[in-house]
Amino acid sequence: MYGNFLKSEVKKWSRDSMMGFMLIYPIIFGLLGRYFLPWISDKYGFNFIPFNDLILVILVLIVPISYGTLIGFSILEDRDDNVLTNIKVTPLSMHQFLSFRLIAVYLICVVATIFVIWFSKVGDISIKDIIPISLLASLEAPISGLLINCFAKNKIEGFAVMKAGGSIIIFPIIALFFGGTKEMFFSFAPGFWSAKVISSIIKGGGLYLSYNQYYFIGLVYMVILNILSYLLFLKKIRV
Repeated sequence: MYGNFLKSEVKKWSRDSMMGFMLIYPIIFGLLGRYFLPWISDKYGFNFIPFNDLILVILVLIVPISYGTLIGFSILEDRDDNVLTNIKVTPLSMHQFLSFRLIAVYLICVVATIFVIWFSKVGDISIKDIIPISLLASLEAPISGLLINCFAKNKIEGFAVMKAGGSIIIFPIIALFFGGTKEMFFSFAPGFWSAKVISSIIKGGGLYLSYNQYYFIGLVYMVILNILSYLLFLKKIRV
């Protein structure tokens, strides 16, 4: 049953040109990091090494936002087609239906993020660090998808919410330029914690918190945000 749901989901994504394009986002970002940046460096003599954490944070944070938009628009389409209403009369509960889709997009996002970090070679991060980073950063994907549905009733409104919500990526990036307690002003942004984890690995410390503190505080914070987003979504659509 779940296999059929996954096949149906992939078909739905591939039918829409925008959603289909988002599926190949990781490949594009991986290619940018692996080939475009070194080409710029060789051609113009620009040294990107001091900015490796900034570059990798940008590449990584765009991935969960992209996949969050993907699942967000997929759920919006289901709402337009009254799928969420019809699911009530099936043996599958609403929570099972939604949880499967959110977990599926999370796992796909984890794989995509692993690929981007590994293939881009920015910062030369080892696989033992790539996997935890991907597990943390990808938790933003379900949040993005749920919030799109909390504040939008159709795809047109969804585009507006997507653009407004996507701008939150700027806060973790700005936080990289701050140290001490000042950086915590940006900690409300979901991507802040994975950004600081990446920075702590590439810079080797010297930040306000340690790697473990950034990671585990961020993990708890992201799980809480996912739960709150899910409850808000259920309240908004009244299921």
